[in-house]
Amino acid sequence: MSLKNFSCTSAFVHPRFLNQQACPLFVIGLLLLGSTSPAFAEDWPRWGGPRGDGTWQAPSLPETWPGNQLAVRWKQPLGGGYGGISVAAGRGYVMDRQIQPREVERIICFDPDTGKSLWIHEYSVTYGSLDYGNGPRATPTIHEGAVYTLGALGHACCLDAATGQPRWSKDFVADSGAKIPTWGLSASPVIWNDLVILQPGAEHGCFVALDRTTGREVWRSSDDPAGYATPIVIAAPSGPQLIAWTPLHILGLNPRTGQILWSVPYEITYGVSIATPMYRDNIVFITAYWAGSKAIRLGKKPEDAELIWEENRHLRGLMSQPLYRDGLVYSIDKQHGLTCFELQTSKKLWDDGHQMTPRGRNPQATLVWLNDGDRVIILNELGDLILARLNPTGYHEQSRANIIERKENSPIWAHPAYAGQRVYARSDTELVGVDLLPPK
Repeated sequence: MSLKNFSCTSAFVHPRFLNQQACPLFVIGLLLLGSTSPAFAEDWPRWGGPRGDGTWQAPSLPETWPGNQLAVRWKQPLGGGYGGISVAAGRGYVMDRQIQPREVERIICFDPDTGKSLWIHEYSVTYGSLDYGNGPRATPTIHEGAVYTLGALGHACCLDAATGQPRWSKDFVADSGAKIPTWGLSASPVIWNDLVILQPGAEHGCFVALDRTTGREVWRSSDDPAGYATPIVIAAPSGPQLIAWTPLHILGLNPRTGQILWSVPYEITYGVSIATPMYRDNIVFITAYWAGSKAIRLGKKPEDAELIWEENRHLRGLMSQPLYRDGLVYSIDKQHGLTCFELQTSKKLWDDGHQMTPRGRNPQATLVWLNDGDRVIILNELGDLILARLNPTGYHEQSRANIIERKENSPIWAHPAYAGQRVYARSDTELVGVDLLPPK
């Protein structure tokens, strides 16, 4: 085994166990234990997990949970919100909204072992008639000791992750003429090099890049209105690109400058550009609720972007982030449920007939790959945590346990965080920490 190209921040090593002196020997020890089922699982520092693509290097989980039950380690009250949870370096982060004694959005840092608040940062808001206006939508992004957030009404913050002390803040409505979409700003902050990239829908700046240390604006780009999808930075054949999806276009931008490299028109009904774009095999994949899916192949030049197929019969996703593995994509279709298809051709292989999550107006579940095989962990809108296998032969459920109560007319839509040996999930009223491994 060669360590020539091995990094001390290897994906499956928990950051709290790393230091310059011990790193190489410790990594060797973990490798000897087997890298496909690491002894210490990754943190969950941002939307979509460590790599933003719904993959997580997890501990070795059982094939089934005994009695289809898991131990809820703790519960803590929480205000409304659809924003996901982040966990990094022994701390958890989540946003909510409180209306008493005054209306505020809050950024909460909590102890993952107890759920108790370590610090809270809040600021005044007025949601008014915001549709589905229960609370913030975006997931906090944790990077190099800072937490970056974007509220539903355009308040951006950079706080010290340990103390909650503000480093900088922006009010994009007051300062930049941002126009809030029907369901509020939802795209999570994206870190790229020394920039934090946001989608606030500002004047002449659907996308805005700020110096992540100072908050100084570096560039703004696109006159499109804000959508809801978190953009991604990819390694395209021509170099880095920011892949973004607005209610009017699918865009490829230069993340250094904001220059639009290519654009594919795609006007979305009600502006619901929600699901995170996916990029694999030089193909950008986008899925929409009413208008269906599109696949765009990127070429050797920055401006090379070719629409290779579009499908509007069985590939109509809404919120759920699609997963990719071995040439296949797994996505939730509004009519058929979880659906498997070939990325290169759009050929459908199977659907699960709504076994995984109930059929409804807005079917939702969050899907995450466990390690490098065909196993997934899923939280559906009922609050059921599911172990299953996804492969060309179908959906194969192994176990499910309800970990958080769904209130009437309040489905579990927020993305959970997986870190260490626990899952952290939220509803409109509570935050829970649940052990993924049964007691010994």
